[in-house]
Amino acid sequence: MKKILGLKCISCGKEIENAEYACPSCSGNLDVVYDYKSIAKSFGKKDLAANGDYSIWRYLPILPMDSLKRIPSLKIGVTPLSHIPRLNDELGINNLFFKDDTKLPSASFKDRASSVTVVVGLEKGKEIFTTASTGNAGCALACMSANMGMQSIILVPKTAPRAKIAQILLYGARVIAVNGTYDDAYDLSLKASERFGWYNRSTGYNPYTREGKKTVALEIAEQMAWDVPDYVFVPVGDGNIISGTWKGFMDLYRLKWIERLPKLIAVQSDKSDSITKSFEATKNMASLGGAADIKIIPVQATTIADSISVDLPRDGISAVKAIIESKGDAVRVSDEEILNSIKYLAQKTGIFAEPAGVASFAGFLKMFRDKKISSTSKMVCLVTGNGLKDIDSALKVSGSPEIIDPQISELEKIIK
Repeated sequence: MKKILGLKCISCGKEIENAEYACPSCSGNLDVVYDYKSIAKSFGKKDLAANGDYSIWRYLPILPMDSLKRIPSLKIGVTPLSHIPRLNDELGINNLFFKDDTKLPSASFKDRASSVTVVVGLEKGKEIFTTASTGNAGCALACMSANMGMQSIILVPKTAPRAKIAQILLYGARVIAVNGTYDDAYDLSLKASERFGWYNRSTGYNPYTREGKKTVALEIAEQMAWDVPDYVFVPVGDGNIISGTWKGFMDLYRLKWIERLPKLIAVQSDKSDSITKSFEATKNMASLGGAADIKIIPVQATTIADSISVDLPRDGISAVKAIIESKGDAVRVSDEEILNSIKYLAQKTGIFAEPAGVASFAGFLKMFRDKKISSTSKMVCLVTGNGLKDIDSALKVSGSPEIIDPQISELEKIIK
């Protein structure tokens, strides 16, 4: 069965039979186009229910690789979809869920994209893999490389959290710290991969990152017995997670596995809000002829949420399209709201998230308190990264790690 028809440019709409990365005509990002009619003939809900492989690879018929011969041995995907009654009761709602990707091997959502792109790269005969990253994408690629015995080269800004750089190094990857921003590292990664022939996993530039990230939507739908949520709150930086989430739900809709689609809410720090600005500019246009009319407005990002700190989103057009097509919205939150949400989420649910990972929850809280969302809605927040990846941010709201208690001497007397 030939399941992939080819690639299509998100910007100009040109259909391309095969390309390594970007559109050869306009340099726009590419999307993988599937033959859904053909897939539906041999892949249904019953087939999925009978599959005992509880990882992203259970969705192989709508993933871009040919087989499972080269997949990593680590378990990727099928992370918890947690409903915390205590928090729901406190907020006065019934159906708030958290998709907890802190449980993935490298402790972030980016394992989804890195695992898929690595398998695709291996099928293409690639041997050296690279990516630009503020930390999590690099950790994920280094993790997959360590598991599969491959070489990876990670370009990060020198300002990336030390915990993430340490994690990358411990996996055995080569780290190149760039004097500049994530965007500078991104541009350098493209030039390096072109010159040295490394396979580039960088967000947006590699069309298969979206294919890995869409698996979160496939899992949410299956875990909810195909009754999809009303809203999905997504932390947004480069835009690839929200575009991938939308792609996953659209895959299921085209296969007629779900009857409706959720609204996607893009959550950004007000100190890194390019997608939000671009969405606002687009929705205020008198008419939208297509993706070519979407203009991405760059910013100077300074947010503490490093994983969503981006000047010029590399999958911005696709991200704005996802918000518009899902009839969703975009919301800004302050860094203070993000930090406070780390503590609130941890204390009420036991889920410890880094700043970018908790941004979705901060966005939900803001919209809910502003009465923009009904208390009866079914909602999912994507929690994309573990709090231990940026302990400095966590300490800003948790206080000193030292235990200082004036009653400790009395306690010692009792124990003795």
